Amino acid sequence: MNSMTGFGGAKGEVLGRHFSVEIRSFNHRFLEVKLRLPSGLADPLLDQLLREVVRKKVHRGSLVITLSETTAKTATVGVRLDRDLLRAYAATISEAAGELGHMGSINVLVEPGLFQLVLSQPGVMATGDSLMSSTEDYLTQFAPLLEGALEKLDKSRSREGEALRVDLLGRLQTISRLREEVAKMTALTPEQQKRRLTERLQRLLDGQAPVDQQRLAQEVALFADRIDVSEELTRLRAHLDEFVRLCESQAPVGRQLDFLMQEMNREANTLTSKAQSAEVAARVVAMKAELERLREQVQNVE
Repeated sequence: MNSMTGFGGAKGEVLGRHFSVEIRSFNHRFLEVKLRLPSGLADPLLDQLLREVVRKKVHRGSLVITLSETTAKTATVGVRLDRDLLRAYAATISEAAGELGHMGSINVLVEPGLFQLVLSQPGVMATGDSLMSSTEDYLTQFAPLLEGALEKLDKSRSREGEALRVDLLGRLQTISRLREEVAKMTALTPEQQKRRLTERLQRLLDGQAPVDQQRLAQEVALFADRIDVSEELTRLRAHLDEFVRLCESQAPVGRQLDFLMQEMNREANTLTSKAQSAEVAARVVAMKAELERLREQVQNVE
């Protein structure tokens, strides 16, 4: 069992420059990844590829991932020329000029205005913090750094998850004990009701007529059917057993636990409506309070 909150970090060298990755993880219904990359590394495809690396390791939670350079930038500014893209733009612009008939067939590279136009096209020249020639290079260099941070994040979430597991199992024991007490109390209720009805009828009749045992049995049977909670208690026990099983699992179980919480609360609400004594009602109220604490903790489970 893993918690959804945690922290992981890693540092490494990429082409002579030092970078760090920090990952902060918080609770979230689904998986949400926020990547913060240096301006020189801004690339939609790289962003997508790095997110795929994250999704292979993390299944649920809100992650804020910050990649930053930890050393001062050198005075050398990299300039990269994409020759294939340059030729493609030049050919296309030259063809367009010929189609318009303004310049005819020309060599675009010796025409100053068109030369400047070609060089200004996106991707032809890259300057500043550009370190590598392709997105695949970026991924090859930075993915191990990200994976190192994710590994530490997983250990952090695992440690907190173990503390959560211990707390959840302790609360489950309390709920299970209250369920057993309710089961014992409600098992005696029909017999107690029969005794009360008999005593009341005897007082009303004042011994002048015998109590109709058949009618009394019918009334007791109807009462027992209205207050019967055996099905609710059976389902609740099954939910508790499943909850324990999931707590021992190493897979992400947060959503399953959240569903079980809804089901257990439903059974507890039904028990409340059928409670016929202050003793039973008090234990059901205590059970619902413990279920609410359990629900709050489940919100932290991946």
